[in-house]
Amino acid sequence: MSGGRGGGGGGAKMESVALVAPVTALEFAGDVLLAGTGPEVAAFRLSGGGPAAAAGRRSVLREASVQGLRAEPGGGAVVRVAAFGGRWLAVLAVRRGGPGGGARLAACGGGAARELGARVWEARWAAGGRLALALGGGAVALYEWRGGGRWLRRASCGGAGALRCAALAGTGWARLALAAGTAAGAVVVWRAAAAAAPRRRLLGHRGAVLALCYAAPRGLLASASEDRSVRLWAVGELGGGDGDGEGSCLLVCYGHGARVAAVALRGPCPVSAGEDGACLEWGGGGGVRRARRGHRGALRALALRPAGGCLATGGDDGGVRLWRPRRAALDAAPVAAALGAPGRPRAVLLAGPGRVLALGEAGGLAAYEAAAGRWAPVLPPAAGGPRGVLAAAPLPGGAEALCALAGGDGRLLLFALGRPGAVARLRLFEGAVCGLGWAPCPGQPPGATTALLASGPDGEMLWLDVTHRPGQAPWVRLMGRYLLPPCKQRWHTCAAFLPQGGLLVCGDRRGSLLLFPCSSSPGWAVESAGIADGGTSPVGEDTGSGSEPSCLSHKGALPLEAPLSMLFGLHGKMGVTSVTCHGGYIYSTGRDGCFYQLRLQGQQLEVLRKHRPCKGLQWIEELHFTPDGDLLVLGFHADNFVVWSSRTGENLHCIPCGGGHRSWSYCSNASAEAFAFVKCGDVMLYHREAEPCEQQVLLESLHGREIACVRHLGAVEVPGHTTLNVFVTGSEDTTACVLALSERSRAAMPLTRLSDHISSVRALALAGPTGPGDKGFGDEGLCTLLFSAGGRAQIECYRLLCAGDPASESAVACQVIHVASHRLDKHWERKKNRHKLVKMDPETRYMSLSVVPGTSSEQLLAPWKFLAAACSDGSVRVFGLLEAARKLVLVAESFHHQRCVLKVEAFLHTWAGGERRHLLCSAATDGSIAFWDITSPITDAMDALHRAEGEIQPLALGTPLLTVMAHSCGVNSLHIRETPEGHYLVASGSDDGSIHICLLEVTLGRGEATARTCLRILERVARPCAHAAHVTGIRVLRPDLLLSASVDQRLTLWHRGPGGLDALSTTFFHVPDLAELDCWEVAEAGGELRYYCVLCGRGLEMLHGIAPPEPPLPGAPH
Repeated sequence: MSGGRGGGGGGAKMESVALVAPVTALEFAGDVLLAGTGPEVAAFRLSGGGPAAAAGRRSVLREASVQGLRAEPGGGAVVRVAAFGGRWLAVLAVRRGGPGGGARLAACGGGAARELGARVWEARWAAGGRLALALGGGAVALYEWRGGGRWLRRASCGGAGALRCAALAGTGWARLALAAGTAAGAVVVWRAAAAAAPRRRLLGHRGAVLALCYAAPRGLLASASEDRSVRLWAVGELGGGDGDGEGSCLLVCYGHGARVAAVALRGPCPVSAGEDGACLEWGGGGGVRRARRGHRGALRALALRPAGGCLATGGDDGGVRLWRPRRAALDAAPVAAALGAPGRPRAVLLAGPGRVLALGEAGGLAAYEAAAGRWAPVLPPAAGGPRGVLAAAPLPGGAEALCALAGGDGRLLLFALGRPGAVARLRLFEGAVCGLGWAPCPGQPPGATTALLASGPDGEMLWLDVTHRPGQAPWVRLMGRYLLPPCKQRWHTCAAFLPQGGLLVCGDRRGSLLLFPCSSSPGWAVESAGIADGGTSPVGEDTGSGSEPSCLSHKGALPLEAPLSMLFGLHGKMGVTSVTCHGGYIYSTGRDGCFYQLRLQGQQLEVLRKHRPCKGLQWIEELHFTPDGDLLVLGFHADNFVVWSSRTGENLHCIPCGGGHRSWSYCSNASAEAFAFVKCGDVMLYHREAEPCEQQVLLESLHGREIACVRHLGAVEVPGHTTLNVFVTGSEDTTACVLALSERSRAAMPLTRLSDHISSVRALALAGPTGPGDKGFGDEGLCTLLFSAGGRAQIECYRLLCAGDPASESAVACQVIHVASHRLDKHWERKKNRHKLVKMDPETRYMSLSVVPGTSSEQLLAPWKFLAAACSDGSVRVFGLLEAARKLVLVAESFHHQRCVLKVEAFLHTWAGGERRHLLCSAATDGSIAFWDITSPITDAMDALHRAEGEIQPLALGTPLLTVMAHSCGVNSLHIRETPEGHYLVASGSDDGSIHICLLEVTLGRGEATARTCLRILERVARPCAHAAHVTGIRVLRPDLLLSASVDQRLTLWHRGPGGLDALSTTFFHVPDLAELDCWEVAEAGGELRYYCVLCGRGLEMLHGIAPPEPPLPGAPH
């Protein structure tokens, strides 16, 4: 995997230790699923009846990605698999009974991959264990892979043009046939024995044919094209007969939103995977019978298991998903049945998956039993009255429910659904009850006592404790009174008691979150004997008569509590829909399409993060945390009710209902799921038996598009695990991801995703202590400030805390606190003279970030941190962050470059007397590198920020101290390192493949009243054509050692000496379209220093190497 090339210095080469790459090939080999990811093959064991599990990983090809895997037909304890990609071919043996009962991968035929001299499009096992190969240029060959490898037969099939894919049929040379898809959109068929001219030509596609699949028993050929279509052809036996007839097209399937990359046949029907991230199963009429979604990016690979009906998909996100078969009835579109509700229903509520409650406009309550299939009256219309509000809470056992019905006259009815005659009647308010809901009672076993919250006129909210008594009316106690903040729609919508005790958090219709105190002091009690079975009228303890009990005269005994903490309008004006406590955090959802993660600090609510779980979800109703660690999001996408899984990234349910503005209810348990809603004056019910999850994630998805930036956060030691390296990545898919990478499994595990950006994330920067030994680092784990920036001139800032968690699947827990954000368009909109300013170009983006070192509270008046940014509009900008106030402010800028600024790097120079100078280096698309002294702008900005309390007019950065024309075109990589002598090595890489190094000395100007910082170049070294493509990553490891990486997929270690740069070693890496490089060093137990680097692009790869010995100091004895 690592090939040393170039100059001397042996032993300094880098070696790959972990790789995350797009999944480009999938194949079932018996009870093992094989996945080709980069040059490696990963195995997953499917047998045992339980979920599939990782069984091993092996590097197979050298300098190519695995594009195909073909298992040898037949069973047995050992299955041979041909792996090919590019010009390379290797044969693996998959043996059962490996470590942990899984599969063991071993190499066959000498072990090493073989370079065949031509691209391998397809492979097929032929008679005698040989391989039939479809090669570039339209050639067909029979290859003996055993021994040293030799060609047995070979024929050239001309006249087809450029090939894009191929399929082989037949086992012997006489009947071997090749079907090839061309760039012109044709499918051409040859016979190997008569390959002078094509035997058949299938026309119809309007774009290049990208994938083929042939089913010999049925004589069917499926083709997939970049014209977004799938076609099914009747071709008969490709290698048999003497006819040259044309194949007939049976199906033309359109349904993908992008190019179709893979196709397979399940019986007579095609299954396809496209770059739109969808796997579609087609019906006999050409329509979509089943759509499977969940990947974060384009799909590249697809495999069907002959036995069991399993389907596997893989794609650009590096993920592998296994889809198990399910009943055909579940593949049909969800249909809700009309129940024929009596009267005109006002509200609907599910009291279990099989029981529907409908509240009529007149106030009557009816129940529908799904088992009986009919409605039954529960309460007459006079009981509830008009404008009723209904709520129900399940009782232990699940067969019974406690119901609360409040009317527009302020009355409340409480009863068990099984005995509606035993009713507790209370009068709560003079006006209508606007909000009504149940909440689990703190410190009580489930079902013993349940808390009911009711809000009425003028924002008053009552807390009632309700105890169910079988055969009798519920027992009620008034526990507390609360005052909601003034607003137009002043009632609560949801509430939850915090596990800490003594606190109640609730959300209101205005979108605010409120925190109230709740004491356990005895309240006023009211009791009802009910009217069941001919009993007497309700009697309250306070009256001793047959009159209806009232809370009105007793509410004054309890104080009216005001909120301890309030987050006004957190969810906008549409309201809060739910509040949930889980894992020590508070989660709130709203109709703004977001949910928030909060924590309790003292007696104040603190927002940690804002989440948008999936695109297009305008309304989030509730969160369900499942026992297996999944998070289910309930909400509305357009006019559909959806249940979305955060683990699999797919909709588990999508039910057309007309939208969430109508009354609806959802209920699920271990046996069934139900959704009821009101439509066209009737109650509609969707009911489905619970099924195990169809999708299993075998390899976690990372990013759906290219990774544009990466930073190494640190290493976490977890007992029972190898050291886990934690990284932060930013991608073109608008998300940033915190992930843990294991050297043992060579796989990545996402810890959390940051989805606050509205465009691509192109730059990352870390600030603050990151690990043990750093000043300010605590015992809790890795802690740092993260800045992310990218398109739409947007910067986000987070506080990250990562610590070992042996109980979790990833073994690392990550807590994220959103600190601040900044967008230039919003910044300018806040200006008073914004009509005089030139509006921001929406295409403005940040290209690079760098934290200004040495700006801590010890040197400055306030704990401000400063951040430098390179912008595509030709500016260099400096921002100030005050973490305590959660403010990110633009403090200085300069348009000196007048063209796109690609890179910035800040560094700190300290004089002998302790005086500090903050210096900044910026590089642009013209190849120039400018050096700035930003000490004065930062000091002036601090004074202005202190006076203006966080808002100032941006200052000018002035003119650069020095400008160096280092390259002939854009500078794509930049790094600065201080030498032991106090000088600075500035290394840069360019689009022209060159590397430039200059050695700078920082001095003070003479003959001036005020000492001015001066820069002097001591040495310049240029290495033209250091790489064959753009140099997008460079790091100065030591004054005499550099590391550079390029889009040519070469990682080169350089020695810097008096004569210039000499290559020590070159390593091929497996990340195409390299975007960035990050490096760090680790001291081994024996004192040996090891360098690590991580590369990102279309994938992620971590490599390491032992540092070569440092040269002796001048004058030192040898």
